Amino acid sequence: MFYTCFDTTHYNKRQRRDSLITSVNYNKDRTNISCQSIIIMKYSTIAVALACITSIEAFAPIQQTQQSVSALAGSIRSEVALVDERTGKPTGTSFLPDDAIERGSKGNPIEKFKFKKDGTSAWKDVYEYAAKIRAGELNWEDVEKGDMDNRLKFVGLLHRAKRTPGQFMMRLKVPNGIVNSDQMRFYADSVEKYGPDEGVVDITTRQNIQLRGVKLEDAADIIDGLHARNQTTFQSALDSVRNMVGNPLAGIDDNEMVDTREICNALNDLVSLDPVTGTRGNPVWGNLPRKFNIAVSGNRDDYAHTHINDIGLQPCPHAETGEMGFNVVLGGYMSIKRVAESIDSNMWIPADRNSVVTLSEAILRIFRDESERKDRQKARLMWLVEKYGVAEFKNAVMREVESYKRGVTIQNSQPAPTGDYERRDLSGIHKQPDGKYRVGVLVPAGRLHPADCRTIADVAEKYCDGEIRLTVEQNIILPNVDESQLDDLKKEPAFESGSRFKLTPGNIEANLVSCTGAQFCGLALIETKSNAEQLVDALEAKWSVDKPLRIHWTGCPNSCGQVQVADIGIMGAPAKKLDPETGKNKAVPGCNIFVGGRIGEDAHLAMEPDFKNIPLDLDDLLPVVENILVEKFGAVPKKKRKRDVLKKLVGMA
Repeated sequence: MFYTCFDTTHYNKRQRRDSLITSVNYNKDRTNISCQSIIIMKYSTIAVALACITSIEAFAPIQQTQQSVSALAGSIRSEVALVDERTGKPTGTSFLPDDAIERGSKGNPIEKFKFKKDGTSAWKDVYEYAAKIRAGELNWEDVEKGDMDNRLKFVGLLHRAKRTPGQFMMRLKVPNGIVNSDQMRFYADSVEKYGPDEGVVDITTRQNIQLRGVKLEDAADIIDGLHARNQTTFQSALDSVRNMVGNPLAGIDDNEMVDTREICNALNDLVSLDPVTGTRGNPVWGNLPRKFNIAVSGNRDDYAHTHINDIGLQPCPHAETGEMGFNVVLGGYMSIKRVAESIDSNMWIPADRNSVVTLSEAILRIFRDESERKDRQKARLMWLVEKYGVAEFKNAVMREVESYKRGVTIQNSQPAPTGDYERRDLSGIHKQPDGKYRVGVLVPAGRLHPADCRTIADVAEKYCDGEIRLTVEQNIILPNVDESQLDDLKKEPAFESGSRFKLTPGNIEANLVSCTGAQFCGLALIETKSNAEQLVDALEAKWSVDKPLRIHWTGCPNSCGQVQVADIGIMGAPAKKLDPETGKNKAVPGCNIFVGGRIGEDAHLAMEPDFKNIPLDLDDLLPVVENILVEKFGAVPKKKRKRDVLKKLVGMA
């Protein structure tokens, strides 16, 4: 009954099937009573079994015998809901062992709220709230604050209370960052009504999509539309496994070692597909202690940035057999209190779906049940690995994997590939192994307006069968373009001079990355995206560098913009500047600047800023960054064309 091998061979068909189940059975406005009753009865039966059976697999409560369940009478377990009465599904809490429940019940406020009101059925509330608001029976201000600001995050809805009260950022799940033209148009349709400033779409540093400006009364229809288009928002935020990052060149990469698409889809199914009902939203992972990131690299370039993920899978052939597999690194993450680079776990697994899913499930089970539930800053995987010790954590994972009896064997890490290798840039036009071409498109700071979404959708439909790939640099790749169509593609109005999109961007602007910033995020100290574009435009106009430069912006120390991996990282910070009117220093928006982060095989995090408290005004910031460009990256002034010099001399420029 409890299957654990997630078939992605028919991934699209199955997701469309589950979207129909979700839309028909779980939408309050359109409930099919008989079908929903069957699901609830089925899940009620299963839930009873889950509470009693002996199992060491993550799909059942860990090590719960009938005797131990009986001994729990009167304990904290009896005070928490094990089955959601409205959906018939087990709650996320029901899968936790007694120790985790006890620790969580005494833990931080978010833990207590999760035990009080399970997050895995929050989608049900979204439909109910939306219907009531549309009917005039409810205002968003009437919704319980805990739901608005926390619980709805399990459905991918993040309330932007400080900047845009009553409106949400809606985060999707886009495994391996692959979308299509129909989906892109739907994004545009979903946010356009919120206006040009608030209704926008962002590409994220996890190859993901975020819809901005969403109102609660519209959320149910957007969810239905996404499910009909093979996508979901369920379990994309708060204490969930986040979007699966893979190789943006998967299947079209002349240096490919592993095709990451199937693996990312399988992992996405593991964490967000219910193994019993086949619908989106998996209660097994519905009460993690903190968020969890997984990245699957497909080549030596490591476009997925495995060194800053909780689980990083780095392709590597077995030294003796030559079988392709993954070396496993663990514990990488960024936060306001700590930034940690992943560490070698001394584990290698074959690069097949069963091995990857089994290993990930085992690590997630240990993390779910044993990680910190009191101090959220210590509830990331790295802290648990350090508590165990690397060797003993490896042993614990091996014991867990062996207990699943799926034929998966973990071996010691294998020697990584050696020899000179230069990380390839994703910008520009490049030939694929099959003779077709991939076309990298610059999307400044990852920001798309509705018209931009439709433009990209039209171009993709015309030249690459509608396929669009997202990168962690917040750009786009159009794959599989015929050589005969390249000239026409270059002439498209979308890529004309003056357009935001560029096919051959300069080395300074090509890899600009920016977090959301103060426009929407209440934690950000500064506005990032507009300032980021302004700075790189000024730099690009004046300076040349001989290789692609990575400039990252983040609004606060949480480092969603990942400044520590950048060549130049700009983090929001306080600053002071002389006020000419008063003659005194006054507080102004400012930044700290990190220099020297690296990605790829030689990854390195720049942990401390080289410059602090620099005012954000371009007149103050630009000279500092220019000096860094010259001293650290060999920048030289761009040669001006003779006619431009003459124009300036006669006052025409």
